[in-house]
Amino acid sequence: MMVVIGCGNLNRSDDGVGVAVARCVSALCNNPAGVKIIDAGTGGMEIMFQARGADHLVIIDACMSGSEPGAVFEVPGAELEAVNPPSFTLHDFRWDHALYAGRRMFGDAFPRDVMAFLIEAKSLDYGLDLSPEADRAATIVAERVAALIEAHAGVTA
Repeated sequence: MMVVIGCGNLNRSDDGVGVAVARCVSALCNNPAGVKIIDAGTGGMEIMFQARGADHLVIIDACMSGSEPGAVFEVPGAELEAVNPPSFTLHDFRWDHALYAGRRMFGDAFPRDVMAFLIEAKSLDYGLDLSPEADRAATIVAERVAALIEAHAGVTA
């Protein structure tokens, strides 16, 4: 099974780009067998539990690395796993923490094949629309993820 998870807050401009990509992929692929496409919002814990049992995991999110807005980074998930620092709130438990914790908690039931698509945000201010740069990048990433799903469907068919 493949799980595709879009992350972000739709009320914070480009922060919602992961969710926008997940919705676009869902429309492009029309619910293929063996694939779950999920809007996880900002809940890292949700990602950890939704990924359990999958063979392949794709995460899409915004980033602020200082690169050109709309830049797309395709990064193996193993490079992004991070230990969750001690905190009193689950709001601090992000998807990179979910990768680390899920692998340790669920062992072989957690996907080994993890890919993250990160899209450089122009703005994380309050707003309901993506910037033109993030919107263009979202289309590129949605097409790339749809191709991954198609390849996965060809392998599992």
